[in-house]
This record gives sequence, C-alpha cells and structure tokens, in this order.
Amino acid sequence: MPETTFLTPPDAPAAVPPSGRRRWLGMIVISLGVSLIVVDATIVGVLTPQLVSGLGLTTTDAEWITSVYSLVFAALLIPFGRAGDLFGRRRMFVLGVAVFSVASVLAALSGSGSALIGSRALQGVGASMIMPATLSTVNAVFTGRDRAVAFGIWGSLISGMAALGPLVGGAVATGGGWRWAFGINLPLGAALIAGALVLMPETRQDGARRAGSALSQIDWPGGALSALGLGALVCGLIEGQTYGWWAVTRPFTMAGFDWPESGLSPVPVVIALGVALLAALVAVERSRAASGRPVMLDLSLFAIPNFRHGNLASSLINVGELGIVFIVPLFLLGVHGTSPVQISVAILPLAVGAFLSGGYAGRLANKRGAHRVVQIGMVLEVAAVVGIGVTVGASTTGFGLAPWMLLYGLGLGLTSAQLTNVSLADVPPEQAGQASGTQSTARQVGAALGIAVIGTVFATGLGHAMTDRLAHTSLPAERQAAVAHELRESAGTYGRDLHESAATTVEARAADQSLAVATRRGALTTAAILALGLLLSLRLRAARGGGSRTSTDRDPRESRA
Repeated sequence: MPETTFLTPPDAPAAVPPSGRRRWLGMIVISLGVSLIVVDATIVGVLTPQLVSGLGLTTTDAEWITSVYSLVFAALLIPFGRAGDLFGRRRMFVLGVAVFSVASVLAALSGSGSALIGSRALQGVGASMIMPATLSTVNAVFTGRDRAVAFGIWGSLISGMAALGPLVGGAVATGGGWRWAFGINLPLGAALIAGALVLMPETRQDGARRAGSALSQIDWPGGALSALGLGALVCGLIEGQTYGWWAVTRPFTMAGFDWPESGLSPVPVVIALGVALLAALVAVERSRAASGRPVMLDLSLFAIPNFRHGNLASSLINVGELGIVFIVPLFLLGVHGTSPVQISVAILPLAVGAFLSGGYAGRLANKRGAHRVVQIGMVLEVAAVVGIGVTVGASTTGFGLAPWMLLYGLGLGLTSAQLTNVSLADVPPEQAGQASGTQSTARQVGAALGIAVIGTVFATGLGHAMTDRLAHTSLPAERQAAVAHELRESAGTYGRDLHESAATTVEARAADQSLAVATRRGALTTAAILALGLLLSLRLRAARGGGSRTSTDRDPRESRA
C-alpha cells in the first residue's frame, strides 16, 4: 500500500456524491467561509485610526497592513486552486481555515506594526486556500437548476460581505476595540472546520491518485512563477499611488535597501518584473503541456470562450466595485466628517441590494440564462454609477447616495452571482481548482486595479479642482499651493480640518466643491470601465452543457489505485 500523508488522497471505496439536503447544508459552510475572508479583506480600512494610535504605526506600516493581505491572497490563488484539485478541496478548505484562524489570533496579539503585517500576510495565505476551494466545490457538486441558485448565493455573499466589511469594522472600532476584529475569527474558524468535516463534500481531480504520488503532479516552476508574477503585479498596482507611478514621490525602503529619492519610482520596475514573470509563466506552461508534464495553469482553459470573456469581465467588475467603495467614504468623510459607523451605513444599501438580487439571480438564470442575468446586472451597475457621477454635489449626503448604491448593489448581485456560474460552466470538473483560482485571481487583480486607477483619478481631480477654485480667491499663492497639496495627499480628509476653524471658511468651501468634482470624475471613470465590462458580457453565451452536467470529480473515498 502506498504511503499516505495528510495531503495525499486516502484509499477507500467510492461513495455516492452528496445530494439533497446535505449539499445545501454544506453550502452554508462554504458561504460562511467566503464571508469570513471577504470581511477581513475590507474591515481593516476603518480600523486604521485605532491601529495607528494603539501600535504607534508609521504611515508605511498602516499601508502595508491594508495591502499585504490582498497581495498574498492574489499571489497564491492559482497554486492553491491547483493543490485543491490534487489533494482534495475540502482538505484545502479545512487547512486554509486553520491557517487563517491561527493568523487571526497572532494579529489580535500583535504588539507592533511588523508583527501585525506578518499576521495579515499569513491570513492572506489561509484566504488563498479557502477561496478557490469553495468555488471549485460549488462548481463540482451543484448541477442543473441547483447550480444557478448555488452560484447566486456564492456571488451575492462575495459582493454583499465586501460592502459589509466596513460596517463591521465601524462597529468594532466604536465598541470593543480593534483586537476583537481579529480574535473573533478563532471560534468562527473552529465552527467552520467542524462543519466542513461533517457537511462539506470532498472533491478532487479524477485520477490524481492513480497517476502516482500527488506531489509528483505539482508544477513547482509554474507555481513559483505565478505567485511571484501576480504578487509583483498586484504590489505595483497597490503601491503606485503611494510611491509614484513613474517618478518617485516618497522614500522607499525594503530589507535595508534605500531606493534613490529622485528619479524613477520603484513601482514601474515592480510592475515590469511582474509582467516579465507572468510572460515566463506562459512560456513554461506551454512547454510543459507540449511535453505532457503537469501544469499549474492549463492555458487551454482560455480557449473556452465563456471562461476567457468571463475572467476579463470579472476584473472590470471588481474595478468598479472597489473603486466606488473606495471613493464614496472618502467623499463623505471629507465633506461631512462622518463617523466610521455612519460611513458604513451610507454604503449599506449596496450590500442589501447584492444580497436581495443574488438570492433571486438563480431563479432568473434558470428562466433567462445565466449570461442574460450577467448582462442585466451590468446595465444596472453602469446606470447606478452614472447616476452618482451626474448627481453628486458638495451638499450630497449618504442618504442622497443611498438610492444609487442600492441600484448598484442590485446589479452587482446579479452580475457577480452568475458571472462565475457562466464562466466555469464549460470547464471540465477535474480542472475546477485551476479555473477557480484563475477566476478569483482575476477578481483580485481587478480590485487592485480599481483602487489604483480610480484612486489616482480621484486624487488628481481633487488637486486640480482645489487649485482652480483657490485661484479665484485672495489667498496668497503659497497658501493656495499648500492647501491644494495637503488636500490631495490626504485623499480629501484634510477637508475636515479646514472646517474646524472660521479662519479657513473659504478653503473649506473650496475643499467641499473639489471633493464633489473628484467624486464625479471617479464615478464617471468607473462607469466607463464598467461599460467595457458590459460590452464583454455581450459575448457570453449560454453554457454548452456545463450548467446541467453531472460532476465527475472524485469523492474523498475514491477507489484504490
């Protein structure tokens, strides 16, 4: 009998795939796992003031605490998606939740910025194990009409919980303190592990055990290239606003190396490195596939039209979602000085809309087709963001934005719920992990790109608008330049400081108007990007049979090799 380890599939008689009630109970576990990691991706933003004061963080520390989670998460999705195919997706889910829970405890106990950054990176490792495992399990287990409903639940949770993250963070910041935001993950993780072992079905690539040791089927070069390439690309997108997209704008230090304080920024170098590594990944994967060796990313997946178009559309949708969620709180904070909880409540309609429409999306997909539901959702998203771009003004409150955010959430719930469904429907079940990791990676790259692009448009528009408005006042030129610079560098939050003194009434009024202009420009840019996603979605077609196929993935008790 071959040696068996935790990561190798056990030998046992085949079992009947789960059906009926047990599948849906397992779906609850999957949904809670997704909710856990999505909330932690967005919760830290509103906890930053407490983290800075509690740990004495530098600005760089605070930025890395926010970004390192997404960076590691995006870098490891494809390798861990492939690992789930080989070793078992439930096994990968359980291991991921365990890693995430331990990392959360370490985060809660952190006494310094570096310790918290390391814990957040480890959380990203656990999250990158969980996400593709949940998605590929749904893809493998649910078939026929249930498939659209299951993806409706999965997609609405992704969208809704991303919006609820700041709400949860605001409540924690106001109540028990930032450590509870991480510590609560330990009992939640323990409950998820117990639920997964009892209710979540195990699936894996058919034949992985019979082909020999699963470890021999791992494409180590491909895994390293994909992790490093995606990590570098996402890092560049995240840090561009901080260190400059071309010329360096602030000191950069890493591992004792000080980047020159003038000249070329490190950002284009890192992005170029990421692109080069991903190009090398494509070359290596093509060579390995041609010689019949295992690959980390099967490039033949992109020959599937819905998979190819769906991944591009996913990236663009996340550009829009993260862009809007990024600029709306900045606008409200700069103009109205809204507290964290009130900011979160202002974007709550987005989450409500996503939950409502995501639950209905499955039934609508069974009637009209998942690709049509995606297109309807994209139309609603574009309309909502255009509405924000056209109507927002210096006096607009969260209540004024709420109807547009609700409409956007309704569209997002329809789109996210069924775009994943139609993208993966024609993917062979044995490649579900690779495809799921790629789909999730497309979302993460889109998220980083959204914050980078929309954030840059917002900040640039803010600086230009403030300069234009102050030019018509009697303020000295030096004062005008200083105020415009400070407003731009603070992403608009300096506007609240201007409201605190009667002596800066002119500057405060100009800041409010400039924030409205910057928000309009950011929203209209987002609408243009989403419109491209809408055009791509028009190329989606009804699945060739993936939506009704029967899973051929192995159960955990697959037969002896």
